[in-house]
Order: sequence, then C-alpha cells, then structure tokens
Amino acid sequence: MAVKRRIALVGAGNMGTNHARVIAQSDRADLAYLIDPREDVGRQVADRFGAIWLPELPNLADVDAVVVAAATEAHFDLAMRVLSQDRPLLIEKPVADSLLRTQEILDEADRRDLPLMCGLLERYNPAVLTARSLLEQPLHVMATRHSPYAPRIRTGVAWDLLVHDVDLAINIIGSNPTSVDAALGFFHPDSAPMAEDVAETVLGFENGAIAHVSASRVGQRKIRQLSVYEVDRLIEIDLLRRDVTIYRHVSENSVDDGRGYRQQTVIEIPELITSQEPLTTQFSRFMNVIDGSVDAAAERATIVASHEVIDQVISKKLAALK
Repeated sequence: MAVKRRIALVGAGNMGTNHARVIAQSDRADLAYLIDPREDVGRQVADRFGAIWLPELPNLADVDAVVVAAATEAHFDLAMRVLSQDRPLLIEKPVADSLLRTQEILDEADRRDLPLMCGLLERYNPAVLTARSLLEQPLHVMATRHSPYAPRIRTGVAWDLLVHDVDLAINIIGSNPTSVDAALGFFHPDSAPMAEDVAETVLGFENGAIAHVSASRVGQRKIRQLSVYEVDRLIEIDLLRRDVTIYRHVSENSVDDGRGYRQQTVIEIPELITSQEPLTTQFSRFMNVIDGSVDAAAERATIVASHEVIDQVISKKLAALK
C-alpha cells in the first residue's frame, strides 16, 4: 500500500474547513497540521479532522505538501515560505494580491521545479469536465456569475468571481486572449472603497473567438451559467446544478395563425463523466502532480493567463476612477 502524503493546511475558514474535510477523507493523504492564528477556530477544525493545530507555519521537514486557504493578503509570504522549503503547494485563488507578486511566486516555483496549483475550482466541476470532453470548435463563450451581496467579501468581484469564468473561457477556447475590454460598476453602499460590484468583460482571441464574462454581487439570486457556441451547436452548462444540455437547431417555420414561429431543435443531455465533488477532483490532481503523473511545469503554466486578464481589468478600474 502506498504511503500517504502528509499535508499541512493553512486556514480554518469556510474554504479551509472544506479542504480539511477533503484531505482527511483522501486515501492518498493525511491531514497532519491545521494552521490558523485563531486558536478557538483552528483547534476546533483540527480536532474535527484529526490534525494538530498550530498558530503559524512550522518547519516543513515532516510534511510532503501544503494547501493554503488563508486570506489573499497573506498568500505571498506563505507561498514563498513554503517554496523556500521545497514543498509542493496548492494555493487558493488568486495566487497573490497583485500580478507582480503572483509572477514572483510562479517564477520561484519554476526555478525550483516545484508542483504549484491554484484553486480555480470550476475547472473540476463535473459539468465543465463533461462539456470540455464534447467540445469541437468553440467560437463564442458567454459566462454569467451573479450573486446576492455578501458583506463578508471585501474584495471586488474581479478577483472574487470573474477570475473563475475568465479561466474557464481561456481553457475552453484553448489560447490566451489577445484583447481585454472591461466595464466596472460601483453600486453598493457597504462595499469597500474601489471594490467593484459588477464587472463586464469581453475577451478577444487570435482565432477570432470571443468570450463575454459577466460578474455581479448585486444580483438577487445565484447564477452560474456558461454557454459555449460552435457553428452548429450550443452547449449550455449550469455550474450550480452541474448539468450539461446540447442544442442543435434543425429548422424554423413561420406560423400563419399569427402566433409566431415554430422551431425544431434537437436536445441532447449527456451523462456526466464524473459525479465527484470538484474539491476532491482538484485535490486528486494535486496528488497526481506531486506523484509526477501530471507534468508540474505544464500545470504551473495554466495559472498566469487568468491573473493577467484580471490585472488588466483592475488597471482599467484604476484608470476610470482617476
């Protein structure tokens, strides 16, 4: 039987608790340490999942890898400390609080040739995995990620929401965008200064493909919808329900009774290729990267493009506010 990897987890918030559960349930890993400066919160999560609570990152000599689910502003220092000890790292998005710091982390991982993954979780949504296995020539992507207002989230929607669908669009089209256009809205009276509530972004690609990505936290219901258009197909992905529907238009006829038109469409509902929780799939891939069955350099190379787009969106925000 293979030896389990010893994992240190930083962060005992909502996301950290979910990571703790997934690691503890894995047959390939043991949750060795739960690190959080808040003893009451950190110790409770550690005890729940059989880990040792620590207030700060320890020497990692007896740890095989680290998962960071701490606040974004702490990512840079934590990541550099983990990499300096030559340990693989799975870090929640964004990698750091600026593109410059993100690139510095990626460069350090490249220099040491260390496994580094970013928690762009929608990549592992069963509906996304299924749809991507069916795509042929995507030409137009439309993504909508709208939510009711959440006062606890202090960052704007670009880093909180938009980055997920920007990453999906880039992976679906299969190349990095050559143009980025964005419009931002600042609406909610409780939002932090310069924290955008709405972001509308259009990406252009070298092959002519277009992606329109919409993020909002002033919606009145949660929407996670992705539509991928090909010349003769529409693939609709509901990221919340985790289902895929494919539409092929056959014909339409005018109706003489004045009630509009009659349309014929073939609808396919493919079976999902997996029903596994995205966080579990992501952690399994992290284990595969560590084991060498997934190329670490290739995995690292998938991270920066979405961060570069969001950096351009933020730059447009700063320019608009001057």
